[in-house]
Amino acid sequence: MKIKDLNIQGKTFLAPLAGITNLPFRVLVKECGCAVVCSEMVSAKGIFYNSEKTLDLLSSKKEEKPLSVQLFGSDPDSMASAAKVVQDLNVADIIDINFGCSVKKIVKQGAGVALMKNLKLSKSILISIRKAIHLPLTIKIRSGWDSSGKEAFTLAQIAQDAGVDAITLHPRTAGQGFKGMANWELIKSLKQRVSIPVIGNGDINSVEDAATMISSTGCDAVMVGRAAMKNPFILSQIDAFLETGSYKTPSNQDIFRIMERLIEMYVDHFGEKPACKMLRGRLSWFVKGLPGCASFREALSHLDSKEHALTLINEFESGMPQAYSSFS
Repeated sequence: MKIKDLNIQGKTFLAPLAGITNLPFRVLVKECGCAVVCSEMVSAKGIFYNSEKTLDLLSSKKEEKPLSVQLFGSDPDSMASAAKVVQDLNVADIIDINFGCSVKKIVKQGAGVALMKNLKLSKSILISIRKAIHLPLTIKIRSGWDSSGKEAFTLAQIAQDAGVDAITLHPRTAGQGFKGMANWELIKSLKQRVSIPVIGNGDINSVEDAATMISSTGCDAVMVGRAAMKNPFILSQIDAFLETGSYKTPSNQDIFRIMERLIEMYVDHFGEKPACKMLRGRLSWFVKGLPGCASFREALSHLDSKEHALTLINEFESGMPQAYSSFS
């Protein structure tokens, strides 16, 4: 597919996930075959005021390209300025604007899904950003504040008219969060209403779910979030299935090598002590459903060094039935 002048090899996008889609995890998912990875949500005001913590979120490597950097905020000037900074840093291939986050502290700032209540402000933000940058510009939205999808459709038309190059729709309402079912019919309706690419998001828990979403809605690509936390191979599996009708299930050995790779990258990026604290939760993603995973999670709670992490993985792998895979 193509977003503006950017050719994308595949139909899979890694969703932006706060505290999850940091640089090491993005590189890992890219190595597993994802077409496009996305940063965590980055505060436009944080960039505007040169916050060191915020600017750290913009760390990137060529290995993860193409990269979409997602910004959030509610002020047109600071949003446009932040987008220009990101473009000038040459880290992003796409700049994405968040209209979908329903976390209370973001909504209270008038950002995220709160913007879907203020379409005049949303229009001003998008026009300001489009004037400030030449990079492909995308938005990620929800269905709105009710289940009709009316706000999503209106915002999508505003976005297209303002020069936005693609739209991702997560068809849940602001109040739903991640509860209930995503209404894929709204993705189908949106695709029929706009001429720019539409990326579908929500309730993709398997390769088959992704294929069903594309076939039933006509969306141009899919965005996967939580399912990729457990199985970073799912994105390449989706592309393989769409292209050939089949895909390879990762082996236990594949899983454990990915875990070791993540340890190496976390330690290199964050430092050993901070990395180990983060990995206590992160490594448990990959073993959910495997025999002995509860004991492994308990051991991870005491993780204090890179060597300790690698030892725990080796011990867990040694006791694992070779034929068993939680992804089969």
